[in-house]
Amino acid sequence: MTERTRTNAGRRDIVVAASCGVFVAAMVGLAYASVPFYDWFCRTTGFGGRPQVAKAAPPGMDARTLTVRFDGNVSGGLPWKFEPEQNSIRVKLGEVVTVNYLATNLAARETIGQAAYNVAPGTTGAYFQKINCFCFTEQRLGPGERREMAVVFYVDPALAKDSELDDLNTITLSYSFYAVRPQPKPVADRGSNSTTN
Repeated sequence: MTERTRTNAGRRDIVVAASCGVFVAAMVGLAYASVPFYDWFCRTTGFGGRPQVAKAAPPGMDARTLTVRFDGNVSGGLPWKFEPEQNSIRVKLGEVVTVNYLATNLAARETIGQAAYNVAPGTTGAYFQKINCFCFTEQRLGPGERREMAVVFYVDPALAKDSELDDLNTITLSYSFYAVRPQPKPVADRGSNSTTN
């Protein structure tokens, strides 16, 4: 192999390595950018059952009524009990409704949670409008604290014009609370995992 061939091969290897590095960096950047982009897309379109956030009540009500069911869950890392005060209600399209959930901190320390929400079936997300919700901000509960958390919403009367939803009778609003920060275990809780001989 001549000196010139080695130099060309070395340059080619550097170009290939640099191209691979740029490609990997671009893919990592796109992966990080896709999460906020997808979140924005779902908030804007209601895709994936993501409810819309309304600024005010709609101009009028429709005669059609639906059953809205409520569901509450807590992730494994958050020591809370979280449930709706009522399992379901009947609402007219356009009717502004306030419902409450009850959250109880079962830990002997302050904990912080953030609720993620979803509406099923997913095609109704664009019509489910929240005016006010505990899910818009983090919730901080003191040791043993119990709190009522309200959500104010309406189902957009435009749903009645969507022929794909003519047979719709029930919408489910579901919340899942997640720990905002990892909560350290108190010393008393750590001992419960040990085994005795």
